[in-house]
Amino acid sequence: MRPRTKPAETRRDDLMNASEHLFLSQGIARTTIEQITARAGVAKGTFYLYFSSKDDVLAALAGRFAVQLLDKIKRAVAKESTNNWRGKLEAWAKACVTGYLDSIRLHDVLFYGSRPRTREGLIDNIVIDHLTALLAAGVDAAAWSLDDPHVTAVFLFSGLHAGVDDAYAKEKRVNRIRLSQRLQRLCSGAVGLPAD
Repeated sequence: MRPRTKPAETRRDDLMNASEHLFLSQGIARTTIEQITARAGVAKGTFYLYFSSKDDVLAALAGRFAVQLLDKIKRAVAKESTNNWRGKLEAWAKACVTGYLDSIRLHDVLFYGSRPRTREGLIDNIVIDHLTALLAAGVDAAAWSLDDPHVTAVFLFSGLHAGVDDAYAKEKRVNRIRLSQRLQRLCSGAVGLPAD
């Protein structure tokens, strides 16, 4: 016999996917909970079993976005050999650029279109935590010397983010290779690696 209802995790994903689609197609303000539940194929009350509000589902979508981006970054960094610290840092930068550009519309809806940015949101995230760990490991391996890997990670993440935003604002068809190379060089230079 097939179960009559979907597992809770699947139902939650259905609601998140429906929300994401509607937020992208018509904006957050115009999306109603009724539209979300209709698109997900569930009763309105089901929404409240998983989320308390649209803001709550937005936070969940932002969290999922960050986890998916970090997964891409980790896979890219893991492809580099153990002692290739420049390669790891440059893989981090390239994966960030690519991941950001691949999903820039969703990123902008989730992080710019929904609520004002906070200081904590700009510096307290799993992508920065990952870079902090990478930079600290590079310090331990004597690949570079940094006084504070976390501050450097915040600086690099914020700079990379701004660099992508600047390129995208100027030209919607960003030359990804050139942009990635520029930002990779900046990341390498920030940790004191000589120009390649």
